[in-house]
Amino acid sequence: MAELEPGAVAPAFEMPASGGRVVSSAALKGQPYLLYFYPKADTPGCTKQACGIQEALPQLGKLKLTVIGVSPDAMPPIEKFAKKHGLEFPLASDADHKVAEAYGTWVEKSMYGKTYMGMERSSFLVGADGRIAAVWRKVKPEAHAAQVLDAAAKL
Repeated sequence: MAELEPGAVAPAFEMPASGGRVVSSAALKGQPYLLYFYPKADTPGCTKQACGIQEALPQLGKLKLTVIGVSPDAMPPIEKFAKKHGLEFPLASDADHKVAEAYGTWVEKSMYGKTYMGMERSSFLVGADGRIAAVWRKVKPEAHAAQVLDAAAKL
């Protein structure tokens, strides 16, 4: 899987999301969006990242940017996470990792000497033209919303 770089066409997707929604690249055609991949709902880093984005939603909305969080979790834990933290933007379930694989975020990780496959905390800012405008790999949850706001303002 080649690494996605700015300028590349964003891979297509369609996934179930929180609030009974379905998110898809087809529905977002002609508008900018942020697809951010996170490892697991309601863990400390993922909560910090999601709450930071939730706080930035008014500014992101002014920039007409749709935000979608993507994790390998099934819908029940995602719905619980969204409700618990009042997350208004859609959180999508990529349980089969197809979207993560298309974006190169389903990677080999290691912890305590064991290797396993898991979600890399990465984000992709996609312009209205359907091309990737910015890529963040191994995102720091605390700084993420500010980075996105800065890049989205330049679209």
